Amino acid sequence: MEFTVRQIAVLLNGHVDGDDSLTVSQLAKIEEAKPGSISFLANPKYEAFLYETRASAVIVDHSFIPREPINPTLIRVENAYLAFTQLLEEYYRLISLSRVGVEQPSFMHESTQMGENAYRGAFSYIGKNCKIGQHVKLYPQAYIGDNVCIGDYTVVHSGAKLMDNTVVGNHCVIHPNAVIGADGFGFAPQADGTYKPIPQLGNVILEDNVSVGSNTTIDCATMGSTIIRAGAKLDNLIQIGHNVEIGKNTVIAAQTGVSGSTRLGDNCVIAGQVGFAGHLTIANGTKIGAQSGVGKSVTEEGTSLNGSTAFSLRDNMRSQAIFRRLPDLERRLNELEKKSQ
Repeated sequence: MEFTVRQIAVLLNGHVDGDDSLTVSQLAKIEEAKPGSISFLANPKYEAFLYETRASAVIVDHSFIPREPINPTLIRVENAYLAFTQLLEEYYRLISLSRVGVEQPSFMHESTQMGENAYRGAFSYIGKNCKIGQHVKLYPQAYIGDNVCIGDYTVVHSGAKLMDNTVVGNHCVIHPNAVIGADGFGFAPQADGTYKPIPQLGNVILEDNVSVGSNTTIDCATMGSTIIRAGAKLDNLIQIGHNVEIGKNTVIAAQTGVSGSTRLGDNCVIAGQVGFAGHLTIANGTKIGAQSGVGKSVTEEGTSLNGSTAFSLRDNMRSQAIFRRLPDLERRLNELEKKSQ
């Protein structure tokens, strides 16, 4: 697909410095760009590449003033980084929407309803009584169980699995090999030391504009629903336990595990390899650093947390008690030092 610089500038509400009739057909990093590509400059550290890039056009801030002569046409916008992100989104949308029709072999049960302009890739499977919206894209080997609902413009990539009764909103993206709605980890200990499986009868609900990364798993609820609220973004290799609720626009990085019945608030930022104990409540706007272990609820909004250790439970509890008192102990020590002088 080719677009003129003029067309792109209109899309981004930008102003063109140079030849606006040039055509571009690909997006590229400024240091790797070739003729026919468009790039952007947002970080001053990369400015040197602007004077040697082979890109046909570069998106820059309105305030940018080049220090040397340049070859590419400039598209000036309010925020170059956000503008290029918008361009990436539009390019992705055009690519994904271009796929329509049915590849064979594939299967869709006769009781299922599917909207217009949909795509079903080869070896995809759709079970009974599903309701699938318009412009939905199911890539090869995607699995859709019985009674699944999928909203408009949602994309389910290759190998992803939506188990029975899963509900997915509009404009969601399920990346390859994600599993939505597998049984939660529920086992009842028995007197003889064995464990008896607890039936998991609930489902998973993904609201609008949710992104689920590759190999991420979201367990169905024991009863009720595991819920991922609108705008939440989950990275690759995340485990979400049964009956968990993830708040609106919360982002979670890779290898994080959220135990059952924990509730994360809106607009939280969770770094990689964070572990949550079960049945916690995490306030809106909480930020948690990488490899942190969260064992208690967070009640104050906007709290930032970091850190985790593991050793003897008894020693650990005693150490935590001392650690919490360190600021007070330091204050008292400073007071004693002042008195002794």
